[in-house]
Amino acid sequence: MSFERMLDKEHPPTGGDITDYLGRDAAQAWGDIVSFIEDNYNFTPEPFFGGKKYGWGVRYRRSGKSLCTLHPEKGAFTVLIVLGGRETEQTLADLANFSPAVAELISSAKQYHDGRWLWLRVLNRNDTADIKRLLQIKKKPQKKKE
Repeated sequence: MSFERMLDKEHPPTGGDITDYLGRDAAQAWGDIVSFIEDNYNFTPEPFFGGKKYGWGVRYRRSGKSLCTLHPEKGAFTVLIVLGGRETEQTLADLANFSPAVAELISSAKQYHDGRWLWLRVLNRNDTADIKRLLQIKKKPQKKKE
């Protein structure tokens, strides 16, 4: 199945545009991931255009350090998480706690000099638990100030 990305560079999408584009199930999952990030991390979403291949996306990074990038698609979205060496070791040691498909993706992803790039397609809320686990390995959630 092919998923179309938002490729119109001249028209940056609004949050509503992204939600409409994703469709109901993927939009719920997008909201779940975004809420998790907002509730646990101090990262500001940065819309950006990633070129003809990737289109519009939302990057979460602070002080030059990236947490993840979300790329909206028709009926889905893709999350990019890059794991460094320590994070890769921790993730590989924790493979049994991931779904079989994500565990296979993690173990088969190539290790580059800057980390292990994980491209995870999300279709609905059932796909978000593994993303949240990876984000917690990537960066420990911050405690909220009461």
